[in-house]
Amino acid sequence: MMLQSGLDREKQSEHTLILTAVDGGEPQRSGTVKIHVSVLDANDNAPVFTQSLYKASVLENVLRDTVIIRVSAEDADQGYNGNVTYSFTHLEEDSSFPFEINSYTGEVKLTGDIDYEVFPNYEINLQAKDPWGVVGVSKLIIEIGDVNDNSPLITMASYSGKISEDSSPGTVVALISVQDKDSGKNGQVQLNIDENLPFKIKSSLRNYYTLVTEQNLDREKRSRYTITLTATDEGSPALSSKKIIALDVTDVNDNAPAFSQSVYRTQVIENNSPGVNLLQIQATDPDQGPNARISYFLIDGEISGNSVSTYFSINTESGVIQSLRSLDYEQVKEYKLRVKAQDGGSPPLSSNATVIVRVQDQNDNHPQVLYPIQTGGSLVDEMVPRSADVGYLVTKVVAVDVDSGQNAWLSYKLQKATDRALFEVGLQNGEIRTIRQVTDKDAVKQRLTVIVEDNGQPSRSATVIVNVAVADSFPELLSEFTDFTHDKEYNDNLTFYLVLALAVVSFLFITCLVVIISVKIYRWRQSRILYHSNLPVIPILSTTLLRHFGDRDSPTHVQLRGVQDD
Repeated sequence: MMLQSGLDREKQSEHTLILTAVDGGEPQRSGTVKIHVSVLDANDNAPVFTQSLYKASVLENVLRDTVIIRVSAEDADQGYNGNVTYSFTHLEEDSSFPFEINSYTGEVKLTGDIDYEVFPNYEINLQAKDPWGVVGVSKLIIEIGDVNDNSPLITMASYSGKISEDSSPGTVVALISVQDKDSGKNGQVQLNIDENLPFKIKSSLRNYYTLVTEQNLDREKRSRYTITLTATDEGSPALSSKKIIALDVTDVNDNAPAFSQSVYRTQVIENNSPGVNLLQIQATDPDQGPNARISYFLIDGEISGNSVSTYFSINTESGVIQSLRSLDYEQVKEYKLRVKAQDGGSPPLSSNATVIVRVQDQNDNHPQVLYPIQTGGSLVDEMVPRSADVGYLVTKVVAVDVDSGQNAWLSYKLQKATDRALFEVGLQNGEIRTIRQVTDKDAVKQRLTVIVEDNGQPSRSATVIVNVAVADSFPELLSEFTDFTHDKEYNDNLTFYLVLALAVVSFLFITCLVVIISVKIYRWRQSRILYHSNLPVIPILSTTLLRHFGDRDSPTHVQLRGVQDD
């Protein structure tokens, strides 16, 4: 059952329907039920005053709390929605408006002093409101009838103009004298003050009154009060006079400094210069003078086992926090400091706040290759069967960067390869895959050099060498790399022997050169002797040379023998 049109409870609050259900048999049978629908009330009607304009008259000496007029409004809604409350609108706060309206009955009463010479009439905007905020308006005009022509005179007998904010209720603020030139009832005066103030008037002696505190004062909420004293006689008509006094509330240290926020956050780039300013904290104190003078301190704590004062400092007066050392993002990413703001009162009051210093990353670390592990002795890291198809996953280069953000975004590139047309490296994932079909012509030994770069500015990189074997079986692989091992050992040995042989040959050459020169000099000297003596030379020369150069079978001796024969 669906609603086909809108309902209006105010027009019809109930509906009665008969519902019939019919089956499809032969003969057809049916059943009925009566449905009673009650329409619930919705708040769709505004209160309406019985008159669009109300008028009333009152003499200016009428007593307070006199009911001036009673207004009323009706709401067509039902129950709670039809409850109406009354109020005045467009009234200024703390105004000395002399009327009030009963929120429930609509009775308008006189609550203050009225004076025809001041206000001959009052034009009041009325408002009737239901519980949901729907309003109706009207207007009330109150005409004041004039009587009386003498006003009381107010004199401040004792008044300092100041009071401490920690004064207890009942503290005397001023002694007031009120005189009225009239006599009898016209000379009897009542003294009152404005409503909504934390003071009250107490009658002391005849024509003397004391102004006392009625509530606790708070200089931070209100440091100055403007109090209006109103004296009204009881003449017919009654007259009144007013005197305005100013009262200053003096400060006591009853407020602790308050930070502008409970948690401060700032950022600093790692590897900063010591002494750099991080941020400035600020606290306010609503007190005055020394009670509002704020000093800032670091609350002692530990960071990585060291005192917080070894990392940071704070300017006592300005609240500027500095870093005393260069910070490292990879060691500590975030620092939490506790700071205190303390005023200069006696005793001093303080409050705390938290400062979070986040270290921003710089690209000061190279990528680190986790796989394959570069031990320097690995001959084969991965093996690819010759039956491998295009896109075959050979291995994956895994690297990390201890930096963060884009400084840790890694890209992989193939720098060198035995056969660049056979392999490729995934730019983002580091996967090494084949880019064509493996053939029998491909070399068994494949050497790939992969470079890993981060995304920092400037970027940093690391290289990794991957040895790949193209083979269908382990025996084939072992035979190839066994030969490779022997070749490598053979080449290493050959290099060693070549260096050794070069050293020996160089030594022999120099030795032979020295010997030859020595022999030449010796033969020249012998030839000079023989020239004069005619003695045989060869036996003596051979014996002398053998004695000096040792074994006949030595290479040196053989060379020298040839020299002798010559």
